[in-house]
Amino acid sequence: MNSIAPGKTQWIIPEGFIPEAGPHKDNRGLRSHETACVLNAGEENAYIELTIYFSDRDPAGPYKVVVNAQRTLHLRFDELNDPEPIPRETDYACLIQSSVPVVVQHTRLDTRLGNISLLSTLAFGTD
Repeated sequence: MNSIAPGKTQWIIPEGFIPEAGPHKDNRGLRSHETACVLNAGEENAYIELTIYFSDRDPAGPYKVVVNAQRTLHLRFDELNDPEPIPRETDYACLIQSSVPVVVQHTRLDTRLGNISLLSTLAFGTD
């Protein structure tokens, strides 16, 4: 078996937009949100920094998270608060840098109209 972990150490999500929470705002599972699903299949913890870019102001971050070895993390952008919350209804892009190779998938759940709409795509790995 190959001991090299799959993935890249730098990922870009160029299309970010956290919709208004919608009618399910009190239900975490159904509240509109975006998520970066991070897989660390390697044998070392991944120390990750996210930088958020906007069209009309300076970047926010870094947001720091750890994905333990051989684990996955579903990181919700609407729950990132340190150093500041990411505003809803605002276009943004995200640069993700990891200390070890990881795989990143981006998803959006939009429940603004009461029904559920889901968008999912792989982020762009750059190294």
